[in-house]
Amino acid sequence: MKLQLNIQPLESWINVKNQPLLISGPCSAETEDQLLSTAHLLAATGKVSVLRAGIWKPRTRPGEFEGIGSIGLEWLKRAKAETGLPTAVEVANAKHVQEALAAGVDILWIGARSTVNPFTVQEIADALQGVDIPVLVKNPVNPDLQLWVGALERINKAGITKLGAIHRGFSSFEKSAFRNEPMWELAIQLKTLCPELPIINDPSHICGNRELIPYISQKALDLDMQGLMIESHLDPSIAWTDAKQQVTPAALAEMVSKFTLRQAESKNEEFADKLADLRKDIDKIDDLVLQKLAERMSITQKIGEFKRDNKVTILQVNRWDEIMSKRTAFAKALKLDVNFTEKFLELVHGESIRRQTEIMNAGKVDAGIAAEAHADVK
Repeated sequence: MKLQLNIQPLESWINVKNQPLLISGPCSAETEDQLLSTAHLLAATGKVSVLRAGIWKPRTRPGEFEGIGSIGLEWLKRAKAETGLPTAVEVANAKHVQEALAAGVDILWIGARSTVNPFTVQEIADALQGVDIPVLVKNPVNPDLQLWVGALERINKAGITKLGAIHRGFSSFEKSAFRNEPMWELAIQLKTLCPELPIINDPSHICGNRELIPYISQKALDLDMQGLMIESHLDPSIAWTDAKQQVTPAALAEMVSKFTLRQAESKNEEFADKLADLRKDIDKIDDLVLQKLAERMSITQKIGEFKRDNKVTILQVNRWDEIMSKRTAFAKALKLDVNFTEKFLELVHGESIRRQTEIMNAGKVDAGIAAEAHADVK
């Protein structure tokens, strides 16, 4: 089911003459000189479309730098006047919205900590009633697509049609090279639900360190995301917040110049014909895979009945270990990614367990329902 949003094309509300679309600036506005100097250097690269800066910073723990506050809006106004760059800030409540609008900020974004709370999003949406301004909504901290969708819907229902999403990754208990796991599949699902919705990637918050930013940025562009939000600081080594994930304006310009830009579609007829043929092959194989999965589940059903009749448990760890060991070894020989194979097998195994559980407990479930009905009658 498609997501129904009333939105305008990105090109109608952001200058996209620079490719890729790049929103950049310091994580936090620290001093007027720091912000203005960084803004001028970013404008001089000719690659930045929008100047961003954190004015209010929602921090995990009290006592950390929580933003310079409203005075930073005046610095942003001056930076815009001197460089010509439109400005963007994060807002987390109605007061932020009112002050940002009064200061002439061009674009607002809602942060991950706000998106996770429908009450906060609704407060911001109410403050935006009757306002014509672009709003970008970051994904929630936790991997919940419905929360992300709900926040977009709330802002859209407030009358905001210049609407976009920011993919900044998701918190995870698992330790990895990333500050926030990309979980690309959630951004892809959102794009599938609403193909016209612009999605901008935030590699700074995904990576948490500047070394990985080029890799994540290129992958985002390859996945047809409409732009990037990359944090840049005059001197990241002395930044008051998130120093490790910020880059200098010069490093940013060099990085962007090395990106490979690809089109979503090609007008080359030979390419289109060849792609269509290859997709037909994929379709045939997909059909065969589904047929074989159906056959496998049919056998699983028989195994479940056999176990039930012989009072054998559903889960047999030794058998599961054997499957994982043999199948992953076979997959490796076939040049398939081991992680992909393991996830696939876990999904299939989970469905097998679910079906066998239904078979094992069918009578008990029916008896339970009957008992409840009898109790209600009494």
